[in-house]
Amino acid sequence: MLNQTGQLRIATFLGFVAVVLGAMGAHGHVHDVIAANDHLDAWQKAVFYQFIHTVMLYVLAHSGQRKGPYVCFLLGILLFSGSLYFWSWTNLPWLPHVTPVGGVAFIVGWLWLTLKPKW
Repeated sequence: MLNQTGQLRIATFLGFVAVVLGAMGAHGHVHDVIAANDHLDAWQKAVFYQFIHTVMLYVLAHSGQRKGPYVCFLLGILLFSGSLYFWSWTNLPWLPHVTPVGGVAFIVGWLWLTLKPKW
């Protein structure tokens, strides 16, 4: 597993990516493509969930102890948000089937924190 500095770098990079993807989904060519595919809502949901869980990655990295939930949230971002981004852009019909797996990863991460709240 990555050390604390590596975890913080991943969290901050994913925050940067969320801002960039949020802007791309709101303006220009990317916006036009996802609007033509009628997936603006999915794109916005992906950005929203990525932001929330990126903040949690940052908090968890600072704690230095919560590796399990960190991994769950990271997988959730990659699978949930990632599948929605690619689906919104490509309109590939199988991609939405990946999204719930990322959602389960988010749920497991939050449940893990609920059952083991000690920092």
